[in-house]
Amino acid sequence: MSSERGPSEPVPSEPVPSDGSEIFLDGPVAPPPDSGPELDRILVIGATGQLGSALTELAWPVGTFVLPATREQLDITDPAAVRAYLTRWRPRLVINAAAYTAVDRAEDDPETAMLVNHRAVESIVEAVDAIGARLIHISTDYVFDGATTGWYRENDQVNPLGVYGRSKRAGELAALELPDALVIRTSWLYSSTGTNFVRTIRELGRARSALEVVDDQRGCPTSAAASAAAIAVAVRAGLRHHGLFHVAAPDDATWWDVADEVLRLDGRRDHVRVDRVPTNRYPLVARRPADSRLSSDAFATAYGHTLSPWRQALRAVVAELDRRDPSPAEASVR
Repeated sequence: MSSERGPSEPVPSEPVPSDGSEIFLDGPVAPPPDSGPELDRILVIGATGQLGSALTELAWPVGTFVLPATREQLDITDPAAVRAYLTRWRPRLVINAAAYTAVDRAEDDPETAMLVNHRAVESIVEAVDAIGARLIHISTDYVFDGATTGWYRENDQVNPLGVYGRSKRAGELAALELPDALVIRTSWLYSSTGTNFVRTIRELGRARSALEVVDDQRGCPTSAAASAAAIAVAVRAGLRHHGLFHVAAPDDATWWDVADEVLRLDGRRDHVRVDRVPTNRYPLVARRPADSRLSSDAFATAYGHTLSPWRQALRAVVAELDRRDPSPAEASVR
């Protein structure tokens, strides 16, 4: 957000929707391919995005190596490169957390959105099938139009409002061509790293005395770390249940609710006025679903795991941000 904008300029309703990862990502160097058959390899594509980073930072079982695919190592839009990379490293599991997530830009560049979110997934599916691995593919609440009055379940009718959502839905269908694939929809991801709504509000709350935040979009704010932990539960259970699952916070909020809580946790609530505004106050190129709450009941039943409420998870993220960049008050005490 430009520094020239006024003190009451609206905060974008979702700077990085749902997936939170970039198209091509960098990560640590992998072990040599002859490390031995006892080494379990999990390939994370999109390893420096919010969810990908959280997955690589998890404490996986001894003997498991998480292999982050870097831009230099793997161009997911090149089918031959994808086949060669997976054939070389032969992971037992591929987690595709990469996506083209520029929701507004996708409207003007649908070819790139479809290339990354759909056709690249087709290439990954083919390569995974060829080596006999398993696949977890990450999707988004943007496959829904938000016109419902309740919580979305996995079998509810999809109706994406824009190119981004349509491209992600096409990617879901491509992944589900593998009969044992696990496709996970999550929503409103945030973390202590990368570009996301929580970090944006925290920074603006320290720089401004007034903000305007959308209050007529409702969803499930979900910590990337909590999503990663849920995915790990499924992996440790041998991915015994596959198909399509929602994995999101069990409670809901508006963007205003999230902003208010971030400022409270950062000690700025009494210093910053946060006005509620409707989405149409500041029109964006792409339409957003007004109500994309995801029910994660099916995942809880299948794997016995429920994510923490979003406020609880948010406290942990803000605490991590404070360790890296304390509030002005805390810094003066130290």
